[in-house]
This record gives sequence, structure tokens and C-alpha cells, in this order.
Amino acid sequence: MSHQNQIAGYRILARIGNGAASELYAVQDRKTKQVWALKHVIKQVEKDQRFLDQVKQEFLVGSKLKHANIRAIQRLIKHRKMFKVVGVTLLMELVDGTTLDQNRPPTHAHAVRLFHQVALGLAHMHAHGYVHADIKPSNILVTDRDEVKIIDLGQGCRTGTVKKRIQGTPGYMAPEQAHRQAITPKTDIYNLGATMYWVLVREVIPTALPPKDEVDSLFTGALDADMVKPPTPPNEKDPAIHPILSKQILDCVQLHPDDRPESMAVVANRLELVAELLETPPK
Repeated sequence: MSHQNQIAGYRILARIGNGAASELYAVQDRKTKQVWALKHVIKQVEKDQRFLDQVKQEFLVGSKLKHANIRAIQRLIKHRKMFKVVGVTLLMELVDGTTLDQNRPPTHAHAVRLFHQVALGLAHMHAHGYVHADIKPSNILVTDRDEVKIIDLGQGCRTGTVKKRIQGTPGYMAPEQAHRQAITPKTDIYNLGATMYWVLVREVIPTALPPKDEVDSLFTGALDADMVKPPTPPNEKDPAIHPILSKQILDCVQLHPDDRPESMAVVANRLELVAELLETPPK
């Protein structure tokens, strides 16, 4: 399966990260010399099965998509022992960039241009019948040329999926995710709104499933939507944020999906107009 200098026949160039039960490497195809990112997951104990399942899901979703703002997925390799899958390797586009949580945009106009690219990538997913369902700053890579790549499609699913367990990230999760209701493109709109809020304000919005450090340690469920406080408008937190940008963010994080923008394409169009507004010098 893997040797010190190779995995699944690909030569390891560098270890570039790690996640839940996974290691991420830059690798090279020995024949073509093509360089890739490689995610390697080994099942050590039974509970690791869900990490294998997420990588398989990432391949299932990613292999159906082709968009400049979504990291390309190339190949899935299953490693077997006694006919059982004990590990998986996912070959992906290698992206030289930093995640949005580590790379604060220098201006609001710059940030909106990045958000616009995220919206375009998600609109592509939605057009193919899939939802990302875990958009957050750490799942958005930005290159030094300001190109956005959406990563980590492991929570992705077909539109309308009802998940058996709560999946998503506290602080970014839409109410329908916290209550195990149907996941739709409106879910990604909420996740993106929560992401934009954090990038500009550096605070998470109140959600039905808050981060653990913000709730009582005995709290184990999800708040009902009518118990969730509406977020403070971003331009009240920071008066430098344009009121129109502030409104676009608040529209995206409405608690009820019907109250959010009609589609991600609409969000993308609005963000493009906001970027042009912010880039236009005052007369």
C-alpha cells in the first residue's frame, strides 16, 4: 500500500498536511511526471470507517464536477486486506494556496471578489445536482494569484438528501443541517453567508449548533430555529463594511431557507455587483 517514499505507486515529494485520520502529500506520477495532491486514509479502528466513507463520497461528488473554482478530483484507489477495504487514497489537483481562515483579504472589495468565486463554484455544483454542505473559511483555498479553490467535498451530497446524523461545522451550520432536514442549495447559501460574516467580522454568527466553547457543556442537541438570535448586522460590527454588502450577508443567513436568495447564481450576481460598487472610486 505505502512505502517510505511512495504511496500507491506515486512518489512522495512532501507531506503537506493532515486531517481527521488522513495525511495529505504532494506526489508525482513516476511515468508522466505529473504532480498531484494525495489524501491517504488508513482504517486503524472501526470508527475510522466514516473517514473512509467521506473520502469515497468526495470522489463520488468531485468526479462529477469540473470547474475552475473547485479542486479537481482525479482518482480513487482502494487498499484491501483479506478482501476488506482498509484504506483509501484520493488523487487530487495540487493547489498551492492558503485557506481563507489563514489569509485575511486586505480589503472588503478583495474579499467580495473571493466570495464571488466561491459562489460560482457552488453554483456549478448545484447545477449538477450536488450540495457541498460544509462551506467554511478552512475549506476555501486561495492561491497567490487570488484564484479560489473549494476543497473537501466529503460532506457533499445530492440535493434533497436527509442525513442520518448531524453533519457540518458548528458556527456555520444551517438550521436544516442541525435538525437533519433536507440539504439543498439553500444550505450552501447559508454556509457561505456565515463564512462571509466570519471573514469580515471575525466572529461566528449565532447558529442552531453553536461551537462547543459558546454553549453549556451539558448542551448536546440543536437549538430550534426560533431560539436562534439573528446576527448583528456586519456594518454595525464594523462601520467600514458597506451597508449593501452587509445586507447581502444577512440575506444569506436567514433561518428559513425560503427567506434566503433564490439560488447561488443570484448570490454570485449580487456579489459581482457589490464588488464593482466597492471598486468604484467615490465621485
